[in-house]
Amino acid sequence: MHNPDIQIIDTEILSDNWYTLKKVTYRLEKKDGTIETQSREAYDRGNGAVIMLYNKISGTVILTRQFRLPTFINGNSTGMLIEACAGLLDHDNPEECIKRETEEETGYKISKVEKIFEAYMSPGSVTEILHFFIAEYAPDMKVNNGGGLEEEGENIEVLELSFDKTLDMVDQGEIKDAKTIMLLQYLRLKNIL
Repeated sequence: MHNPDIQIIDTEILSDNWYTLKKVTYRLEKKDGTIETQSREAYDRGNGAVIMLYNKISGTVILTRQFRLPTFINGNSTGMLIEACAGLLDHDNPEECIKRETEEETGYKISKVEKIFEAYMSPGSVTEILHFFIAEYAPDMKVNNGGGLEEEGENIEVLELSFDKTLDMVDQGEIKDAKTIMLLQYLRLKNIL
């Protein structure tokens, strides 16, 4: 496997309104040894964490539904997306982040999480790496109604669905979020539910 020599020549900030969009010009050594100059844009929104809450006894999972503008722009007629609870690290470690996000978004206070892997979700344009977690939940762990933080503009609906229903929803195109599908498939492959 060829590991190219890469030199950053220039970095230009195109926008830092919400997160940071950069245009990076670099020299890349190709596998035949020639050097090529390329420019690409990269969106840096920080790293994140995502979790699938599951209950073995009831055979259910906790998901969220909220408006996602990029999906609306790209043909999702309502803009609503069903997905696993997730959030940006905001300088926290991934485990602390996902515990905080779980309580804010779903209302469940969890103490034990299991990290299962990390993945880049859109490596051609976004710098973010996601830390994937799973955790068991029980009704007595619910400490509030969830829904996210109003000051962050969050308006999140909490869904408790049977695991089998979620798999059908993936098949029917009702769940289209990649991180959620990956976590559901993980539960299925590992025979957790």
